[in-house]
Amino acid sequence: MAKRDVLVIGASAGGVEALRELVSGLPGDFPAAVLIVLHLPARTRSALPHILERAGSLPAKQAEDRDELLPGRLLVAAPDQHLIIADHSVTLSRGPVENGHRPAVDVLFRSAALVHGARVVGIVLSGALDDGTAGLAAIRSRGGIGVVQDPKEALHPSMPRCAIEGAAPEHVVRVAEMPELLVRLAEEEIDPAQVLPPSALMEVETAMAGLDGKAYDTPDRPGHPSGYSCPDCSGGLFVIDEDDVLRFRCRVGHAWTAESLVSQQSSAMETALWMALRGLEEKASLTRDMSRRAADRGHRHTAEMFDAQYRAALTSARLMRQLMAALTSELVDLEQQTHTGQT
Repeated sequence: MAKRDVLVIGASAGGVEALRELVSGLPGDFPAAVLIVLHLPARTRSALPHILERAGSLPAKQAEDRDELLPGRLLVAAPDQHLIIADHSVTLSRGPVENGHRPAVDVLFRSAALVHGARVVGIVLSGALDDGTAGLAAIRSRGGIGVVQDPKEALHPSMPRCAIEGAAPEHVVRVAEMPELLVRLAEEEIDPAQVLPPSALMEVETAMAGLDGKAYDTPDRPGHPSGYSCPDCSGGLFVIDEDDVLRFRCRVGHAWTAESLVSQQSSAMETALWMALRGLEEKASLTRDMSRRAADRGHRHTAEMFDAQYRAALTSARLMRQLMAALTSELVDLEQQTHTGQT
Protein backbone atom coordinates (compact mmCIF):
# COMPACT_ATOMS: atom_id res chain seq x y z
CA MET A 1 0.00 0.00 0.00
CA ALA A 2 1.06 3.59 -0.63
CA LYS A 3 2.50 5.65 2.20
CA ARG A 4 2.82 9.35 2.92
CA ASP A 5 6.05 9.79 1.01
CA VAL A 6 5.74 13.40 -0.25
CA LEU A 7 6.44 16.16 2.27
CA VAL A 8 5.92 19.79 1.22
CA ILE A 9 6.93 22.72 3.44
CA GLY A 10 6.10 26.42 3.15
CA ALA A 11 7.69 29.27 5.10
CA SER A 12 8.34 32.99 4.89
CA ALA A 13 9.59 35.52 7.45
CA GLY A 14 11.27 33.71 10.33
CA GLY A 15 11.14 30.49 8.36
CA VAL A 16 14.87 29.83 8.04
CA GLU A 17 15.23 29.24 11.77
CA ALA A 18 12.21 26.93 11.83
CA LEU A 19 13.45 25.01 8.78
CA ARG A 20 16.88 24.49 10.30
CA GLU A 21 15.40 23.12 13.49
CA LEU A 22 13.01 20.84 11.60
CA VAL A 23 15.60 19.47 9.19
CA SER A 24 18.12 18.90 11.96
CA GLY A 25 15.75 16.38 13.55
CA LEU A 26 14.96 14.30 10.45
CA PRO A 27 16.87 10.99 10.23
CA GLY A 28 19.24 10.21 7.37
CA ASP A 29 16.95 7.42 6.17
CA PHE A 30 13.80 9.58 6.14
CA PRO A 31 11.50 7.74 3.70
CA ALA A 32 9.81 10.74 2.04
CA ALA A 33 10.81 13.31 -0.55
CA VAL A 34 10.93 16.82 0.94
CA LEU A 35 10.15 19.94 -1.10
CA ILE A 36 10.49 23.43 0.35
CA VAL A 37 9.28 26.89 -0.62
CA LEU A 38 10.71 29.86 1.26
CA HIS A 39 9.69 33.33 0.10
CA LEU A 40 12.75 35.07 -1.34
CA PRO A 41 13.39 38.27 -3.30
CA ALA A 42 13.38 37.58 -7.02
CA ARG A 43 16.87 38.92 -7.70
CA THR A 44 18.80 36.99 -5.12
CA ARG A 45 20.74 33.77 -4.79
CA SER A 46 19.42 31.31 -2.23
CA ALA A 47 21.85 29.87 0.29
CA LEU A 48 19.07 27.80 1.85
CA PRO A 49 20.15 24.40 0.39
CA HIS A 50 23.62 24.85 1.89
CA ILE A 51 22.18 26.00 5.23
CA LEU A 52 19.82 23.03 5.48
CA GLU A 53 22.40 20.47 4.39
CA ARG A 54 24.72 21.69 7.16
CA ALA A 55 21.86 21.65 9.69
CA GLY A 56 20.99 17.96 9.33
CA SER A 57 21.85 14.65 7.74
CA LEU A 58 19.74 14.92 4.57
CA PRO A 59 21.24 16.08 1.25
CA ALA A 60 19.76 19.31 -0.10
CA LYS A 61 19.83 21.06 -3.47
CA GLN A 62 18.13 23.88 -5.30
CA ALA A 63 15.42 22.38 -7.47
CA GLU A 64 16.03 22.11 -11.21
CA ASP A 65 13.61 21.20 -13.96
CA ARG A 66 12.87 17.45 -14.04
CA ASP A 67 14.53 16.69 -10.70
CA GLU A 68 13.08 13.43 -9.41
CA LEU A 69 11.28 13.07 -6.11
CA LEU A 70 13.71 10.97 -4.11
CA PRO A 71 13.16 9.83 -0.51
CA GLY A 72 15.47 11.49 1.97
CA ARG A 73 16.40 14.45 -0.27
CA LEU A 74 15.51 18.12 0.17
CA LEU A 75 14.53 20.09 -2.93
CA VAL A 76 14.45 23.86 -2.35
CA ALA A 77 12.55 26.20 -4.66
CA ALA A 78 14.70 28.54 -6.74
CA PRO A 79 14.18 32.32 -6.48
CA ASP A 80 11.60 33.76 -8.92
CA GLN A 81 10.37 30.33 -10.04
CA HIS A 82 7.37 28.33 -8.92
CA LEU A 83 8.16 24.78 -7.82
CA ILE A 84 5.53 22.43 -9.27
CA ILE A 85 5.20 18.68 -8.81
CA ALA A 86 4.50 16.73 -11.98
CA ASP A 87 4.16 12.98 -11.38
CA HIS A 88 7.49 11.73 -9.92
CA SER A 89 9.53 14.84 -10.79
CA VAL A 90 9.27 18.62 -10.58
CA THR A 91 8.99 21.44 -13.07
CA LEU A 92 9.92 25.10 -12.63
CA SER A 93 7.77 27.92 -13.92
CA ARG A 94 7.75 31.71 -14.12
CA GLY A 95 3.98 31.62 -14.12
CA PRO A 96 1.80 34.33 -12.56
CA VAL A 97 2.65 35.25 -8.99
CA GLU A 98 0.39 34.11 -6.15
CA ASN A 99 -0.05 36.28 -3.07
CA GLY A 100 2.68 38.49 -4.53
CA HIS A 101 5.21 35.64 -4.47
CA ARG A 102 7.09 33.47 -6.93
CA PRO A 103 7.82 30.84 -5.72
CA ALA A 104 4.54 30.60 -3.81
CA VAL A 105 3.67 28.04 -1.17
CA ASP A 106 0.14 27.56 -2.50
CA VAL A 107 1.45 26.59 -5.96
CA LEU A 108 3.66 23.81 -4.57
CA PHE A 109 1.01 22.54 -2.17
CA ARG A 110 -1.75 22.55 -4.81
CA SER A 111 0.36 20.66 -7.35
CA ALA A 112 1.34 18.10 -4.70
CA ALA A 113 -2.30 17.58 -3.80
CA LEU A 114 -3.29 17.21 -7.46
CA VAL A 115 -0.63 14.62 -8.33
CA HIS A 116 -0.15 12.65 -5.11
CA GLY A 117 -3.35 13.15 -3.12
CA ALA A 118 -3.39 11.41 0.26
CA ARG A 119 0.35 10.64 0.03
CA VAL A 120 1.12 14.30 0.81
CA VAL A 121 1.92 15.88 4.16
CA GLY A 122 1.84 19.69 4.06
CA ILE A 123 3.65 21.82 6.65
CA VAL A 124 3.21 25.56 7.22
CA LEU A 125 5.90 27.34 9.24
CA SER A 126 6.57 30.91 10.36
CA GLY A 127 5.66 33.68 7.94
CA ALA A 128 3.64 36.82 7.29
CA LEU A 129 0.13 36.96 5.82
CA ASP A 130 -1.58 33.80 4.55
CA ASP A 131 0.27 32.07 1.69
CA GLY A 132 -0.07 28.31 2.25
CA THR A 133 -3.61 28.33 3.63
CA ALA A 134 -5.37 27.56 0.34
CA GLY A 135 -2.69 25.02 -0.59
CA LEU A 136 -2.99 23.21 2.74
CA ALA A 137 -6.77 23.10 2.33
CA ALA A 138 -6.23 21.54 -1.12
CA ILE A 139 -3.95 18.87 0.39
CA ARG A 140 -6.50 18.00 3.05
CA SER A 141 -9.32 17.93 0.49
CA ARG A 142 -7.61 14.93 -1.14
CA GLY A 143 -6.95 13.04 2.08
CA GLY A 144 -3.49 14.44 2.78
CA ILE A 145 -2.34 15.57 6.22
CA GLY A 146 -1.81 19.12 7.46
CA VAL A 147 0.85 20.06 10.02
CA VAL A 148 1.27 23.64 11.24
CA GLN A 149 3.82 25.25 13.54
CA ASP A 150 2.33 26.43 16.80
CA PRO A 151 1.82 30.19 16.24
CA LYS A 152 2.84 30.87 19.84
CA GLU A 153 6.45 29.95 19.05
CA ALA A 154 6.63 31.25 15.46
CA LEU A 155 8.68 34.41 14.92
CA HIS A 156 5.91 35.56 12.55
CA PRO A 157 2.68 33.79 13.49
CA SER A 158 0.40 35.02 10.70
CA MET A 159 0.98 32.17 8.20
CA PRO A 160 0.50 29.43 10.82
CA ARG A 161 -2.50 31.21 12.33
CA CYS A 162 -4.22 31.63 8.96
CA ALA A 163 -3.50 28.00 8.04
CA ILE A 164 -5.07 26.82 11.30
CA GLU A 165 -8.16 28.97 10.82
CA GLY A 166 -8.59 28.30 7.10
CA ALA A 167 -7.38 24.72 6.59
CA ALA A 168 -8.08 22.98 9.93
CA PRO A 169 -4.85 20.92 9.99
CA GLU A 170 -4.68 17.64 11.89
CA HIS A 171 -1.59 18.68 13.84
CA VAL A 172 -0.52 22.00 15.41
CA VAL A 173 2.82 21.44 17.13
CA ARG A 174 6.11 23.05 18.03
CA VAL A 175 8.89 22.60 15.48
CA ALA A 176 10.87 20.47 17.94
CA GLU A 177 8.02 17.94 17.92
CA MET A 178 7.70 17.76 14.13
CA PRO A 179 10.53 15.31 13.19
CA GLU A 180 9.12 12.48 15.31
CA LEU A 181 5.61 13.23 14.04
CA LEU A 182 6.72 13.29 10.40
CA VAL A 183 8.59 10.00 10.70
CA ARG A 184 5.44 8.44 12.13
CA LEU A 185 3.25 9.91 9.37
CA ALA A 186 5.68 8.76 6.65
CA GLU A 187 5.33 5.19 7.89
CA GLU A 188 1.53 5.19 7.77
CA GLU A 189 -0.15 3.14 5.08
CA ILE A 190 -2.88 5.03 3.24
CA ASP A 191 -6.42 3.72 3.33
CA PRO A 192 -7.69 3.74 -0.28
CA ALA A 193 -10.87 5.37 1.00
CA GLN A 194 -8.79 8.45 1.90
CA VAL A 195 -7.78 9.01 -1.73
CA LEU A 196 -10.32 11.55 -2.94
CA PRO A 197 -10.51 12.79 -6.54
CA PRO A 198 -9.11 16.26 -7.35
CA SER A 199 -11.46 19.05 -8.27
CA ALA A 200 -11.53 20.57 -11.74
CA LEU A 201 -10.50 23.88 -10.14
CA MET A 202 -7.35 22.29 -8.70
CA GLU A 203 -6.37 21.06 -12.15
CA VAL A 204 -7.01 24.43 -13.82
CA GLU A 205 -5.12 26.45 -11.21
CA THR A 206 -2.10 24.13 -11.28
CA ALA A 207 -2.04 24.41 -15.07
CA MET A 208 -2.20 28.22 -14.87
CA ALA A 209 0.76 28.32 -12.50
CA GLY A 210 2.73 26.23 -14.99
CA LEU A 211 1.72 28.46 -17.93
CA ASP A 212 -0.02 25.51 -19.54
CA GLY A 213 -1.86 26.91 -22.54
CA LYS A 214 -4.78 24.52 -22.05
CA ALA A 215 -5.80 26.49 -18.97
CA TYR A 216 -6.20 29.62 -21.09
CA ASP A 217 -7.96 28.13 -24.12
CA THR A 218 -11.39 29.05 -22.75
CA PRO A 219 -12.59 32.61 -22.06
CA ASP A 220 -14.09 31.39 -18.80
CA ARG A 221 -12.06 31.71 -15.63
CA PRO A 222 -12.49 30.05 -12.24
CA GLY A 223 -14.96 31.81 -9.96
CA HIS A 224 -17.22 34.76 -10.66
CA PRO A 225 -16.50 38.50 -11.03
CA SER A 226 -15.72 40.15 -7.70
CA GLY A 227 -15.77 43.81 -8.66
CA TYR A 228 -12.16 44.19 -7.44
CA SER A 229 -9.08 44.76 -9.57
CA CYS A 230 -5.80 42.84 -9.54
CA PRO A 231 -2.97 44.77 -7.86
CA ASP A 232 -0.46 43.27 -10.31
CA CYS A 233 -2.12 43.93 -13.69
CA SER A 234 -5.26 45.97 -12.88
CA GLY A 235 -7.44 43.31 -14.49
CA GLY A 236 -10.72 42.17 -12.99
CA LEU A 237 -10.50 39.63 -10.17
CA PHE A 238 -12.71 36.55 -9.98
CA VAL A 239 -13.69 35.41 -6.50
CA ILE A 240 -13.14 31.74 -5.62
CA ASP A 241 -14.59 30.22 -2.46
CA GLU A 242 -13.57 26.55 -2.37
CA ASP A 243 -12.61 24.55 0.75
CA ASP A 244 -13.83 27.53 2.80
CA VAL A 245 -10.79 29.61 1.77
CA LEU A 246 -11.77 32.92 0.16
CA ARG A 247 -9.38 33.98 -2.61
CA PHE A 248 -9.21 35.76 -5.93
CA ARG A 249 -7.65 35.18 -9.35
CA CYS A 250 -7.48 37.46 -12.38
CA ARG A 251 -7.84 36.53 -16.04
CA VAL A 252 -4.09 36.11 -16.62
CA GLY A 253 -3.62 34.05 -13.47
CA HIS A 254 -2.39 36.31 -10.66
CA ALA A 255 -3.88 34.90 -7.46
CA TRP A 256 -4.53 36.33 -4.02
CA THR A 257 -5.89 35.00 -0.78
CA ALA A 258 -8.00 37.52 1.07
CA GLU A 259 -5.44 38.70 3.62
CA SER A 260 -2.68 39.03 1.01
CA LEU A 261 -5.02 41.02 -1.24
CA VAL A 262 -5.87 43.45 1.57
CA SER A 263 -2.17 43.93 2.31
CA GLN A 264 -1.36 44.55 -1.35
CA GLN A 265 -4.27 46.98 -1.70
CA SER A 266 -2.89 48.92 1.26
CA SER A 267 0.50 49.15 -0.45
CA ALA A 268 -1.15 50.21 -3.71
CA MET A 269 -3.18 52.86 -1.89
CA GLU A 270 -0.07 54.28 -0.25
CA THR A 271 1.68 54.40 -3.64
CA ALA A 272 -1.32 56.21 -5.15
CA LEU A 273 -1.29 58.76 -2.33
CA TRP A 274 2.42 59.45 -2.82
CA MET A 275 1.79 59.95 -6.54
CA ALA A 276 -1.05 62.37 -5.77
CA LEU A 277 1.16 64.29 -3.34
CA ARG A 278 3.93 64.45 -5.93
CA GLY A 279 1.45 65.88 -8.45
CA LEU A 280 0.32 68.55 -6.02
CA GLU A 281 3.93 69.49 -5.16
CA GLU A 282 4.80 69.77 -8.84
CA LYS A 283 1.70 71.84 -9.54
CA ALA A 284 2.53 74.17 -6.67
CA SER A 285 6.09 74.63 -7.89
CA LEU A 286 5.05 75.20 -11.50
CA THR A 287 2.24 77.69 -10.74
CA ARG A 288 4.50 79.62 -8.35
CA ASP A 289 7.12 79.99 -11.08
CA MET A 290 4.46 81.01 -13.63
CA SER A 291 3.05 83.59 -11.21
CA ARG A 292 6.49 85.12 -10.69
CA ARG A 293 7.17 85.10 -14.42
CA ALA A 294 3.87 86.86 -15.15
CA ALA A 295 4.50 89.43 -12.39
CA ASP A 296 7.99 90.19 -13.78
CA ARG A 297 6.37 90.92 -17.16
CA GLY A 298 3.73 93.18 -15.63
CA HIS A 299 0.81 90.76 -16.21
CA ARG A 300 -0.86 91.36 -12.86
CA HIS A 301 -4.13 89.45 -13.44
CA THR A 302 -2.31 86.42 -14.81
CA ALA A 303 0.11 86.51 -11.91
CA GLU A 304 -2.78 86.60 -9.42
CA MET A 305 -4.51 83.68 -11.18
CA PHE A 306 -1.39 81.49 -11.00
CA ASP A 307 -0.72 82.61 -7.43
CA ALA A 308 -4.22 81.44 -6.42
CA GLN A 309 -3.56 78.08 -8.04
CA TYR A 310 -0.21 77.88 -6.26
CA ARG A 311 -1.80 78.52 -2.86
CA ALA A 312 -4.61 76.02 -3.52
CA ALA A 313 -2.13 73.32 -4.51
CA LEU A 314 0.00 74.12 -1.44
CA THR A 315 -3.04 73.78 0.84
CA SER A 316 -4.10 70.52 -0.82
CA ALA A 317 -0.57 69.12 -0.45
CA ARG A 318 -0.58 70.02 3.26
CA LEU A 319 -3.93 68.25 3.74
CA MET A 320 -2.66 65.26 1.77
CA ARG A 321 0.35 64.93 4.08
CA GLN A 322 -1.93 65.00 7.12
CA LEU A 323 -4.16 62.33 5.57
CA MET A 324 -1.17 60.17 4.72
CA ALA A 325 0.20 60.46 8.25
CA ALA A 326 -3.13 59.32 9.71
CA LEU A 327 -3.59 56.48 7.22
CA THR A 328 0.00 55.30 7.54
CA SER A 329 -0.31 55.18 11.33
CA GLU A 330 -3.53 53.18 11.09
CA LEU A 331 -2.09 50.76 8.52
CA VAL A 332 1.03 50.18 10.63
CA ASP A 333 -1.13 49.37 13.66
CA LEU A 334 -3.26 46.93 11.64
CA GLU A 335 -0.16 45.32 10.14
CA GLN A 336 1.38 44.81 13.57
CA GLN A 337 -1.85 43.32 14.90
CA THR A 338 -2.08 40.96 11.92
CA HIS A 339 1.51 39.73 12.26
CA THR A 340 1.16 39.18 16.00
CA GLY A 341 -2.15 37.34 15.64
CA GLN A 342 -4.27 39.93 17.47
CA THR A 343 -6.91 40.25 14.74
